[in-house]
Amino acid sequence: MAQALSLSGRRTGARRRRPALALLLSLLVHALLLSLTFGGQGPGLPGLILPWQTRRIEVLELRVQLAPARVEQPVADQPTPSAAAVVAPVVTPTTQALTAVRTDQPSDTPPPAIPEPAVIALARPDEAKWVVPLAPALIAPAPSAPSPAAVDAANARALEQAQLDRARLEAQQLAQLALQQAQQQAQQQAQQQAEKSAAERLEATRQQAVRAEAARLEATRLAADQEATRQAAARQEAARQEAARQEMARQEATRAEAARADAARLDAARAEEEKREARLRAIGRQLNEEADRREAAAAAAARLPPSASNARRGRLFGRSDANAELLLYAEAWSRKIQLNMTFDMIREAAKQPHSDPLVTVAIRSDGSVESVSFVSSSGVAAIDEAIKRIVQSQANYPAFPPALAREFDVIEIRRTWRFDMAIRLH
Repeated sequence: MAQALSLSGRRTGARRRRPALALLLSLLVHALLLSLTFGGQGPGLPGLILPWQTRRIEVLELRVQLAPARVEQPVADQPTPSAAAVVAPVVTPTTQALTAVRTDQPSDTPPPAIPEPAVIALARPDEAKWVVPLAPALIAPAPSAPSPAAVDAANARALEQAQLDRARLEAQQLAQLALQQAQQQAQQQAQQQAEKSAAERLEATRQQAVRAEAARLEATRLAADQEATRQAAARQEAARQEAARQEMARQEATRAEAARADAARLDAARAEEEKREARLRAIGRQLNEEADRREAAAAAAARLPPSASNARRGRLFGRSDANAELLLYAEAWSRKIQLNMTFDMIREAAKQPHSDPLVTVAIRSDGSVESVSFVSSSGVAAIDEAIKRIVQSQANYPAFPPALAREFDVIEIRRTWRFDMAIRLH
């Protein structure tokens, strides 16, 4: 908007300056033309006289006084001179004005001096003569009237001079008018420039106010955006913390549930173990009772070698058999070896390189150990001796159940012994 106002102001000022410049240029050209003079003292070319170079003196009244000429007394014997020879020329007002002022000369040149009337003096003769002087009116010739041509030329020059003076005056007035118009134009332009400057300052102030308001609004918007961002970040942080609390609560609940499940599983395992131990104790008590009844027969049979014994033998060389009682007894015997702290007896020896030994253990019906034989050795004598000590340390084993005792007197159980963190019988 400021640019549009500035452009329109420039165009208006340019349109207003054009007529004024044209008028001023026309006045200057006319003033120069009116200052030309013709018929001066130059070689015939027109001359240029500026108004300020022409200075004239106005003569209000011109007076000419005629004086009688002095006449010498002539000698008597000499002829009387003619009146024209002794009379001074008569100066008329017209000739004096024409000779006193020249219009074609510059004003700064002083007017030429009027010469004194010429007087012709005659030589006095040697002889004295008596001459009666004439009257002054007869001596002085009558004034001669100026010629009509000179009067017309003087009038023409006076008229031309008056016209030139009037033209110069009009040129001066026009120049003054043009100068006034130029001054008015300059004042108008200055006023317009001042108004334009004021408008520009007002526009600049308005623009500055607009920019300040825009900056304030932008700052307010940025502050609002920052506040919104901060609130959103706070909400996200609160949501994250809430999610973290919920996750911790869920994990805690999961851990509690797992702990409860582990406790329940341990309780169930403990209860199952207690039941199994109670069942095994019951079987042990029953076997002990039967052992008391067969003690005598067992002692006698113990003194006989195994090959000579006529005892009934049951052999279990795997984990499958048609006799369920035999499988249960073999499992109970294996668990007793595995569950008791028998690994400490073979821990150091098991660190040596060895192979898994295959061992056959013969157990009598009263739970005593008849023999320990190695189908395949471990390759380390210390391990084989430790296996024998482990088997002997756990005796007496539970006696055979009644159904199993009615069928067998000795049971041979063959297992592969492995050692990692405990003893494993396979």
